[in-house]
Amino acid sequence: MGFFDQLFNVKPTQTADKSKASEFTWRTLDELSQLDALEKLSEEKLVVIFKHSVSCGISHMVWHQFQNEIDFNNDNIEMLYLDLLSHRDVSNEITRRFQVLHQSPQILVIRNGKVLHHASHSAIRLSDIRKFLPPSNEVT
Repeated sequence: MGFFDQLFNVKPTQTADKSKASEFTWRTLDELSQLDALEKLSEEKLVVIFKHSVSCGISHMVWHQFQNEIDFNNDNIEMLYLDLLSHRDVSNEITRRFQVLHQSPQILVIRNGKVLHHASHSAIRLSDIRKFLPPSNEVT
């Protein structure tokens, strides 16, 4: 397990297609101290934060739909899961640091320390993330 694997807890995705699940790993974002490392990592690869409220039915539906659609691997992307109820302080710092109004569910796509794209609720689409990835990142 590498430095970033230790810093960001590993959380395998739970897609319906188990071959995809074996190719893709979520990281858990649960500490303020991770945000500096996340910004540094965004210089090497695309970083996506999924902010999820576990008590919200809409957030739950979007989270599962999003997971089931993943068809790429972690080669050029780092996907982070943030449980808003448990880590509201982290969400507040993300809002402050990246100047994106908090919503839930919400994704932020980050590269070189800057937000390239953000969306919430039904506007969260995997196709919006794919356009920032190289074509070679798809699972075959």
